[in-house]
Amino acid sequence: MTETARPSLRERKFARTRLALAEAVTLHLEMAPFESLSVKALCERVQISEATFFNYFPRKEDLIVYLDRLWTLELNWYGRQAAGQQTGLPVIEALFRYTAIQIQKKPGLMGEIIAHEARIRSREAGPEITPAERMIAFADLEDIESLPDDSLESLLRSSLEAAIKQGDLPENTAIAAAMVGLVSIFYGVPLAMQYANPAAIGAMYRQQLALLWAGLRAVVEK
Repeated sequence: MTETARPSLRERKFARTRLALAEAVTLHLEMAPFESLSVKALCERVQISEATFFNYFPRKEDLIVYLDRLWTLELNWYGRQAAGQQTGLPVIEALFRYTAIQIQKKPGLMGEIIAHEARIRSREAGPEITPAERMIAFADLEDIESLPDDSLESLLRSSLEAAIKQGDLPENTAIAAAMVGLVSIFYGVPLAMQYANPAAIGAMYRQQLALLWAGLRAVVEK
């Protein structure tokens, strides 16, 4: 981030407090479920008042949405880096590889994000990730401040469209059906394997994606 675009002191203070709350929740999730964490206990850990907390997050549940958006932004960055200058299927496969690594590092957080996605009935935009938050949370990730804050579904869909355009998938690929397959693999594999054999999630992701690509290539729509 350039010096002229540097956030103000007030913006940096706001970002540090919100990120501190997110970090406290992440640490809690590696020991206990989100439901067991009270706003009062969370505020005591971060040393703010409960009234101050609600200036940052209108609801306690917004913290999970916020953590999801932070993770998705980081996922987007790693996916693009791992794929280099490529687009399409390599980006999707890179997203899944990074997710498998993160699930092993932070199983509590990833499990809560997946559970949240299963519970919600409509997509929640959640708190916007500010430039100051990007600068502080991802100081080592070059140019992340200019990366679009896309949802996971948007990343997957745009990569599928690129794969079709490049000829890696058939022109008649049904995007909606392919998206159902990708989202099912993304959330279903960790749910099936997180506790039984979490180290095998990456390999299972690769197998399931290979089967999906093969199936999409074999389908001839009339």
